[in-house]
Amino acid sequence: MNNPYRALLSLLPGRPLQVGTVTATAGGVATIELPGGATAQARGDATVGARVFFRDGSIEGTAPSLPVEVISV
Repeated sequence: MNNPYRALLSLLPGRPLQVGTVTATAGGVATIELPGGATAQARGDATVGARVFFRDGSIEGTAPSLPVEVISV
């Protein structure tokens, strides 16, 4: 028998992987500036000025320093 709740969850999209530049760190929490100028906070080890990948409030790793193109839709 299928679980209807799990079937519903499988239809929802996953959390997006985002990239940004660390602007500050305090107590294991980094403040990250996104390419559009917004800020977010994520848990994890990072140094100020580093580019990082983060998802759902936690840093997943370092990101390469490549040019970023922001396109508004």
